[in-house]
Amino acid sequence: MTFQIILNIVIMLLISFGLYFMQKKYVSFSNRVFLGLGVGIVFGLSLQFIYGSTSEVLTKSIDWFNIAGNGYLKLLQMIVMPLVFVSILSAFTKAKLMNNFGKIGGLIIAILVGTTAIAASIGIASSLSFDLQTVEMPNGDVESAKVIELNQKLGDIENLTIPQKMLELLPGNPFLDLTGARPTSTIAVVIFAAFLGVAYLGVKRKKPEHGDMFANIVDAFHSVIMRVVTLVLRLTPFGVLALMTKVTATSDLGAIMNLGKFVVASYLALLVMFGIHLLIISLTGLNPFTYAKKIVPVLIFAFTSRSSAGTLPLNVKTQQDSLGVSEGIANFAGSFGITIGQNGCAGIYPAMLAVMVAPSVGIDPLSVSFILKLIAVVAISSFGVAGVGGGATFAALIVLSTLNLPIEIVALLISIEPLIDMARTAVNVSGSMTAGVVTSKVTKQLDTVVYKSEVQKDLSSAV
Repeated sequence: MTFQIILNIVIMLLISFGLYFMQKKYVSFSNRVFLGLGVGIVFGLSLQFIYGSTSEVLTKSIDWFNIAGNGYLKLLQMIVMPLVFVSILSAFTKAKLMNNFGKIGGLIIAILVGTTAIAASIGIASSLSFDLQTVEMPNGDVESAKVIELNQKLGDIENLTIPQKMLELLPGNPFLDLTGARPTSTIAVVIFAAFLGVAYLGVKRKKPEHGDMFANIVDAFHSVIMRVVTLVLRLTPFGVLALMTKVTATSDLGAIMNLGKFVVASYLALLVMFGIHLLIISLTGLNPFTYAKKIVPVLIFAFTSRSSAGTLPLNVKTQQDSLGVSEGIANFAGSFGITIGQNGCAGIYPAMLAVMVAPSVGIDPLSVSFILKLIAVVAISSFGVAGVGGGATFAALIVLSTLNLPIEIVALLISIEPLIDMARTAVNVSGSMTAGVVTSKVTKQLDTVVYKSEVQKDLSSAV
C-alpha cells in the first residue's frame, strides 16, 4: 500500500470522524446527510483531479472507501426483507389494514402506474424539445461490447408475455423469496405476508387465544427489526459520504460533457416529474413544500446509492415518522415502488430513448398514434419490468423491443448511465412515497398532525 493510498484513507477517516462528532453534538440528521453529500462531491472531484479517474491509486483507495459505502448498502439490503415481511404482518395484527388492504394495494398500484404514464409523456416532451438524435451518441469498443450483451439479455425476456411476467410476482417459494433471490422477491414477500395476515384475522375470530399469541410474537419481532433499522440508519451520513466520493471520483467527465445535451434533457424531465409529485400532493389538500422538505434525506440517499431497494428502510421510516403515513400503507407503497411503476427508470428513460430512435426506422415521433402507443406500452411494461429483472436497462429493452425499435441506443449511453441513474432512482423513490401519502390521505389514515409538524423526527435517533 503506497503513501498516497494511506493518505486518502486517513482523510476519509478524518471526515467521517467529523460527521460522528456532529452526531454527538446533536446536529440534525438532514444536515449531516447534506454535509456528507457535499464533502463527498468535493473530495471525489479532488481525487480525480489529482490522480485521474482510472489511476491505480484511486482504484485502490475507492476499494477501501467501499467498506463504508457498499458495506452500508449491504446492511440496508440485509434488513429489507425482514422489514417488509414483519411490517406488513404487523399491520394486520395491529388492525391497521383489516378488510381494506385490497383497496389500499389497488390504489397504490394505480398511482404508481398512472404516474409512470405521466412520466412517459414528460420523457417524450423532453426528447422532442431538445431534438435529441441517435447520431449524436458515441459508438466505441465499450459500447459495441454492451450491444452484444444487451442482445443476449433481450433474448431472455422478449418472449415473456405480460401474464407470464405477472406470474413472477407470486411467491412460489416464500422462503426462497425471503432471501431476495429473485428480482420480484420483494413483491412476493408482501403477498406472502398479506396471506398470513388474512389467515391471522380468521384464526383470531375462531381461536382468540392463538391469535393473541401470534400477535404478541409478531409485535416482539417487529420491535427488534425496527431497532435494527434504527441502528443501520445511523450510518447514513457515512454511507452517503463514501458513495458520493466514489461516484464523483470515478465518473467519466469527458463523456458527460460530450453527452451533456442528453444529461440536461434527462435531468430536466426528472425535475418536472418531481414537480408533478408535488402537484399531486397539493391536490389532496396537503402542503407540497412540507412533503419536499421532509423527504430530502431519503432522496439524497437514493441519489447517491442508485438503489430503490436499499432506500426502502429509510423510505418507510420517513413515511411513518415524518409524513404521518400509516405503517401498513407505508410498507405497501415502499415495497411495490421498488418494482412497479418506477417513474424515472420505467417511465421517463425508455420513453426518451424510443422517441430518439423512432426516426431511424421511419417512424414520425410527432405522430399522435405513436405517442399514445408509446405511453400505453411504457405504463403496461412498468408493471411487468419486475418479472424480468429490474432497472432502467430492462425497462428500455422491453419498451423498445415491444415497439420493434432498435435497442442499440441503450448501449450507446453506457458512459453516462451512472450519472442519470442517480436522479432516476431519486424520482422512483419520490413516486413510491407520493403513492403512500396520497393513499393514506384518501383512505383517511394519514396523521395530519405529524405531517404538518415543523419538527422532523431525527431518523437516526433511538426508537
